[in-house]
Amino acid sequence: MGFAEAELTHDAFLGGRVHAWQPRHGYRAATDPVLLAAAVEATPGQSVLELGCGAGVASLCLAARVHGLTLTGVERQSEYAELARRNLGPEARILTADLTDLPANLRQENFDHVIANPPYYPAGGGTSARDRGREAALREETPLEKWVDVAARRLTPKGWLTMIQAADRLPDMLAAMAPRLGSIILRPLAGREGRAASRVLVKARKGGRAPFTLLPPLVLHSGPDHREDGDDFTPFARSILRDAAPLPWV
Repeated sequence: MGFAEAELTHDAFLGGRVHAWQPRHGYRAATDPVLLAAAVEATPGQSVLELGCGAGVASLCLAARVHGLTLTGVERQSEYAELARRNLGPEARILTADLTDLPANLRQENFDHVIANPPYYPAGGGTSARDRGREAALREETPLEKWVDVAARRLTPKGWLTMIQAADRLPDMLAAMAPRLGSIILRPLAGREGRAASRVLVKARKGGRAPFTLLPPLVLHSGPDHREDGDDFTPFARSILRDAAPLPWV
């Protein structure tokens, strides 16, 4: 059973360029899927697979910036997959499936890009979220290495995987990429200048052989702390989150 209309909000992203239906309570997309979409260097005519697409916000933001993409999303929670279909419309194909058990026809396909925002918190420990959808989005049930493995299998040769993840999971991510993915580029995401990165964006190429590249961090907020109402994004972060600018890998 999907969400009732009263359980939904219609939220603006990219400065109002796109809107998405989301549950009022449960997992709600914020900046992470927008940053993920901005980091995907797709071009018109290419194919993109999003693993664990939720309500489809990352693919929606990517489609707003790059037209003419062939979009496919996989989401195991049927009510969120239903929202993704509503948000993305007929131009995207949204499949209700677990990434560990993809439909047979999808296992025969390859994509120019695979994108993902896997759960940040390992299984076990901590306090579970009251909402089932939020818990599934934030706490790992499928190991991170499985996300990377499935993504690598679905990429075309020289295709790119782009992921956003908690910074403390970076060693797990790099270890999982080692067998088949190379040319890895890492951009840390820091909340404020001088603070440790809390998240990372990682881009890796199937069969890539270029040296590992560590980029300067993207600092999201101005000043040492939040001192007034409204957002306090840095000009660079605001151009991405509000103006649909791409996040370059240089």
